[in-house]
Amino acid sequence: MRPLPSAPAAVEKAAPSDWRANPIIYEINTWVWLNQLSRKYGRGITLADVPPPELEALAAWRFDAIWLMGVWQRGAATRKSALNYLHEYRDALPDISEADVPGSAYAIHDYQVEAGLGGREGLAVFRERLKAHGIKLILDFVPNHVASDHPWIAEHPEYFVQGDLEDLYAQPTQFFRAQSSMGETLIIARGRDPYFPAWIDTAQLNAFHPGLRRKTIDTLIDIGAQCDGLRCDMAMLTTNAVFSRTWHARAGEAPPLDYWTEVIPALRAAHPQMLFMAEVYWDLEHQLQSQGFDLTYDKRMYDRLVSGDVGGIKAHLRAETSYLRSNIRFIENHDEPRAMESFGADRQRAAAALICTLPGAALLHQGQIEGRRIKLPVQVGRWADEPAHPMLERFYRRLLGEITNSIYREGAWRMLEPQAMHPDDFTHDNLISYTWGAGGDFRLVVVNLSCEWSRARIELVEWRELSGRRWLLYDALSASFTPHDGAGLLERGLELELPPFGASLFRFEPEAG
Repeated sequence: MRPLPSAPAAVEKAAPSDWRANPIIYEINTWVWLNQLSRKYGRGITLADVPPPELEALAAWRFDAIWLMGVWQRGAATRKSALNYLHEYRDALPDISEADVPGSAYAIHDYQVEAGLGGREGLAVFRERLKAHGIKLILDFVPNHVASDHPWIAEHPEYFVQGDLEDLYAQPTQFFRAQSSMGETLIIARGRDPYFPAWIDTAQLNAFHPGLRRKTIDTLIDIGAQCDGLRCDMAMLTTNAVFSRTWHARAGEAPPLDYWTEVIPALRAAHPQMLFMAEVYWDLEHQLQSQGFDLTYDKRMYDRLVSGDVGGIKAHLRAETSYLRSNIRFIENHDEPRAMESFGADRQRAAAALICTLPGAALLHQGQIEGRRIKLPVQVGRWADEPAHPMLERFYRRLLGEITNSIYREGAWRMLEPQAMHPDDFTHDNLISYTWGAGGDFRLVVVNLSCEWSRARIELVEWRELSGRRWLLYDALSASFTPHDGAGLLERGLELELPPFGASLFRFEPEAG
């Protein structure tokens, strides 16, 4: 096997020690989930009293962490803004009513757990119950903006990017009128990123303001007392370079320290085991890792999976393993289309097998395992009934049952280069293959991301331990065995053929006798 080039290098940092390597994270829309459980059990259910069978069902998947999306208080302005778009939500929920619209989970009125979801006490109960199952809790933080009726607007208008009446009249979708606690009229910018229109239900925080940074640290220390990890929304927007480019002179002079290099160490001092996860785009993943994040979104991998760019994926995986471990990969989340829509059932299996067996974290989204197709807006608190896909669920149960094995946490990962079985057969280029090894335990992963049958020979020359005995190769995804002679595997490699969008996770087991 030829060595593969590597780039970029990872940034060394003190990652939290009580998190397992390569965690599997499951995102739950809190409002939708509790609504679903309340309907199922015929009574109002909050985080404080989730029925034991539901927690046991979650634990059976052996997720490392649950990301509860949307627990924070949304407020009247957030909901009022969302109700203006009720007609647009009917594609996702045809029988929608105003009661189904709590407002955007990312226009936060206050970092207090919604009383209707169980409040702070209910969240604490839920966290302890997760802990009893060995599951950690992740919550959201939105650094760039808050709801347009957040208390800070009246109490600390200096924390916000401001304009004047001329801005309001010229750009009414970019600014809004507010009032300070002293009765002064304020013109506040709405939150945005540099490439899209403003979010109409938000107010733009000034990431350069020292008072805001101190307040942010205090807020995060309080949030950190309630969870084990933070998923930071659009984390790149508050970096000095991006914030300056977005707001120019309105932002003022950039401070000497970048936002996250000031905020994260302060929070780590209070909560040393906190995991930091960044939603980040625009090829700024490495920069955010250098500023303290443990995991950053791997949007490039997602885009290449959607487009079927096998060559691009292989190039992507030639980065150093330490860098790959700092990525979190997904094939859907609350922002992206459902995997059943983007990939379909067959392609989804191959893509999921890939992202879940690479170094780094994997994110699965509520409804993905069941094969849901309807993408729900984050303003809506109930989803429509959809048909079940038991075969897809069985696939995920086999996949997750395999990848929770310690070899995927503690073993050594190595990418392979599949070889052509015949000189005129180039289908080996469709295959991505790599190994996991720990002592005498071996795994071989082979994934076909193409729409054609593909053949290859996989060289296993480095696994000298295979020699001298026969082995059963157990494919964890098909639950099938094939016998092989160890000497033959070392000499000739493993020849295999995969169907379109096929995937195999081989476990090497010594043959009895």
